Amino acid sequence: MTQVQVEFESDIFATLRRSPKELAREMRLAAAIIWYAQGRVSQGRAAEIAGVSRAELLDALAESGVAACQEALEDLDEVLTRG
Repeated sequence: MTQVQVEFESDIFATLRRSPKELAREMRLAAAIIWYAQGRVSQGRAAEIAGVSRAELLDALAESGVAACQEALEDLDEVLTRG
């Protein structure tokens, strides 16, 4: 596994009231949500990146206001009219 190291001033942990481990987990989840919202990764892959279950990812998407469905309404309409 490849690791990425991010450096912060030590006071950021007190400001955010998070330990380094908690902040790392939140950053992984935030990145996964952003990449999912951009359509760059699937739900399953986003959950893997974040280190959570798909159910936990769906909860996080809802809390973040990100739609769980990546299909546009127009695309779904087209699929339904063809079917």
